Amino acid sequence: MPLSTRPAYAADPARTRGRCLQEPAAPTRSEFQRDRDRIIHSTAFRRLVYKTQVFLNHEGDLFRTRLTHSLEVAQLGRSIARSLGLDEDLVEAVALAHDLGHTPFGHAGQDVLDDCMREHGGFEHNLQSLRVVDKLEQRYPDFDGLNLCFETREGILKHCSRRNAELLEATEPGGVAMRFLQGGQPSLEAQLCNVADEVAYNAHDVDDGVRSGLIELEQLLDVDLVREHWRAALDAHPQLAGKRLLFETIRRMLSAQVYDIIDATRAALAEAVPTDADAVRRCDKPLLRFSADMRSKSTALKRFLFANLYRHAQVQATRARAEQVLRDLFTAYADDASQMPPDFADRPDRHRACADYIAGMTDRFAIREHQRLTGKNVF
Repeated sequence: MPLSTRPAYAADPARTRGRCLQEPAAPTRSEFQRDRDRIIHSTAFRRLVYKTQVFLNHEGDLFRTRLTHSLEVAQLGRSIARSLGLDEDLVEAVALAHDLGHTPFGHAGQDVLDDCMREHGGFEHNLQSLRVVDKLEQRYPDFDGLNLCFETREGILKHCSRRNAELLEATEPGGVAMRFLQGGQPSLEAQLCNVADEVAYNAHDVDDGVRSGLIELEQLLDVDLVREHWRAALDAHPQLAGKRLLFETIRRMLSAQVYDIIDATRAALAEAVPTDADAVRRCDKPLLRFSADMRSKSTALKRFLFANLYRHAQVQATRARAEQVLRDLFTAYADDASQMPPDFADRPDRHRACADYIAGMTDRFAIREHQRLTGKNVF
């Protein structure tokens, strides 16, 4: 959107709070475009193609991975941002980077590493995403990480425990962790990525869950959000059945949620009348939101998926094997750091180095490493 028509509440790349290490401006790209490009070219971003969303990569070629999930979040985010006049490039950058710190094997990996690191500072996958872009990427001669803008880093840090926020604030006073200590919100672009993330994973987990055979479309008809759009799809196309009916139901669900977010956010903005992006940050609750009715429907769908998909016996059995792989890897590396590459083995903070190394693995590399170190093939 041209600067002359940019809403006051939108993030402005020309007025960014800047980078930790100042750099000359790029001649052909805005600062947020530059961040997006750095993320896309990062090693961590490429690894997302072989990291689990719900189903392991080798369980089927068409199941979502962390990469395809991130792309779907970016697509939804840009569509909504365009309607609200927000900075699309910042939304895309945050969306593409928000899962860079996710472990192999999805949330199972997060839980194992947090347990293994209990006496050494713990592990949060969201904080790890910030750690990736701030420290762990090694692409540039003058700095570690990607040296991203404050606004992009702010959006990446979606959650943060108070303890970790205090540690971040000590090294970066008034930085990306301050809102977790003093209250307040991130930019609207960051808020949008949070909501787009929820919309994306609810929709694609319905798709992947049915595709896998672990849940049936008929089961989903107990969920209001699914049932109303399934009925609308059949009203418009009475002969529709099978996967086309599923796809049309999901398409209608996505559209309804997107339009709801746009309308609810416009109403919230009209009430709050933020004068600039910092006024958005000073609000006591997010302005980028669902309506109350859609929030209730989305929450009900999440509860259904948790009970019937994420806690399905088959998913849990895979999770147990994944937990064994990562726990064995952590123990092996902590006992003998020379089993890791020198960049990790030579670090003085051995346990954090183990967590960083394991968190960066793809599913298939973790399985191969486990087999190399233990002689076992648990999958």
